[in-house]
Amino acid sequence: MINILSEIAEHIRKAIGLIPCAKRGEEVCIGMDGTPTTQIDKVAENAALRYIQENNVRVNVLSEEIGFVDNGAEDVLVLDPIDGTTNSVMGVPMYTVSMAVGKGSLKGVHTAYVENLVTRDRYTAVKGKGAHLNGKRIYAKKTSDPEGLMMMIYLGNGAHPDSFTLAKHVRSSRAYGCASIEMALVATGAADGFLMNADNNRRSIRIIDIAASYLILKEAGGEIYNLDGTDFDMPFDLDHRSNFIAVANNEVYDMVMSGSHGTRHRHANRYGVYVNMSLPVAVDAAARVIKALDGEHVVLEKEIAEHLGMEGCPIGKMDVDILVTVGGDGTILRAMQKCNASIFGVNAGGVGFLAEIPVDMIEEGIARLRDRRYRTDERLKLQTVFNGEKLADAVNEAVIHTDSIAKIRQFRVYIDGSLAADLRADGVIISTPTGSTCYAMSVGSPIIDPRVNALVMVPMAAFKFAARPIVMPTSSKITVELVMDKGCLLVIDGQEEHAIPGRSKIEFSMSSDYGRFIRFDDDFYTRVHEKLESGL
Repeated sequence: MINILSEIAEHIRKAIGLIPCAKRGEEVCIGMDGTPTTQIDKVAENAALRYIQENNVRVNVLSEEIGFVDNGAEDVLVLDPIDGTTNSVMGVPMYTVSMAVGKGSLKGVHTAYVENLVTRDRYTAVKGKGAHLNGKRIYAKKTSDPEGLMMMIYLGNGAHPDSFTLAKHVRSSRAYGCASIEMALVATGAADGFLMNADNNRRSIRIIDIAASYLILKEAGGEIYNLDGTDFDMPFDLDHRSNFIAVANNEVYDMVMSGSHGTRHRHANRYGVYVNMSLPVAVDAAARVIKALDGEHVVLEKEIAEHLGMEGCPIGKMDVDILVTVGGDGTILRAMQKCNASIFGVNAGGVGFLAEIPVDMIEEGIARLRDRRYRTDERLKLQTVFNGEKLADAVNEAVIHTDSIAKIRQFRVYIDGSLAADLRADGVIISTPTGSTCYAMSVGSPIIDPRVNALVMVPMAAFKFAARPIVMPTSSKITVELVMDKGCLLVIDGQEEHAIPGRSKIEFSMSSDYGRFIRFDDDFYTRVHEKLESGL
């Protein structure tokens, strides 16, 4: 397999060599990961796909631009045709083709190949057989000097402030704009570690960026962790993004994350508690949550705090990592509009599709939180702009509907400037995948797996049967025009309401922010079956 990957790299190198330098950075389309595709990216990917097809290489492909290609094989080739596109456009001799072969996730990768397309240095690894640079075995550092740390650090647009703090505290730091090479330098012993810590999730690492160099570093003796110290893994999925720290040895992790070099080591989670006080079980459930969190840093929302005779603060001012909500889905949505913490929902309401546990599992659930036996499920949000003003982001949906009962309205829906629908209806819903199991579902939307990077426009009680839901990529800009000189209401997540005059336009797009849910073991389809099919 290494020989095949080497031949693919050679075909890519030759193909991009034919592109005039001035044309390399031209944007030709939007890739399946939602980012612009440049000329060099597309040419490189096409060269790889052509080789695979012409030589009948038995692999499926997951690539930055085309997405997933199912060739009926067991193994998947995770391909980044050009890692370091900006470097290639600028003429900086530090960009690679990065390829990994395996199944399911990073931990299933068994073969890796990274080649600097300028210097032709080749980093390779086969699981259980070590890592190599140009055929020679390489090893990460076994020990590191606290006073002489050399760190690769992501310092680009979206970098977390902790990253700049770390750069000031270590002896030397570099940011090369090519994650595969930065990881490889740790594998060769040239650097002590690589920190990827983006404050903006859309700038975090993707599976294609790290799949090959992950195995190379692991086979060289290095380690890769989540920032809380847990084992790092990522699914073969373009939608998933993560931060991480890659280290030559565990000493580096301790030195970097302990605080002595400017960042924090697995700080204790700060918990908030937010309760729907209208529910009969609210106070008792909240008391149980507080008791189960005894000894932790806990902040109570003002209303429940006053009821219990304790100190509290408004939810919008809570500085917490995890917010425990007691209520239903509405409680969760209200919390997410006002607080950026990860949400752990205790269902004390109705269906509670977004909640994680029922009230009778409070003690067990909180115990798992404290032991960090959970995962964080990131969900995209919808941004709404009206009259130049950015309104609250939606986790579920934005609904535009008539402001008068039984009065139909006319709407024109534009997607990336093109007229996609001209319809008469009670309203229009613009929904995220999360919202596809809520209001949108009740008026005919398909259920969308939250791992799918998509938005959906759903007409409400349309006059013509031909007016159907439209699913579109998250890179889309959606404009809804109120054609008639009659008003409508805009409702965001069922929580925030705005009067919209006739002949107005409202713009929707993917938000740069994400919602985060604390999850245990069940998957999306189990939740759909139990909550929506069996539960209703």
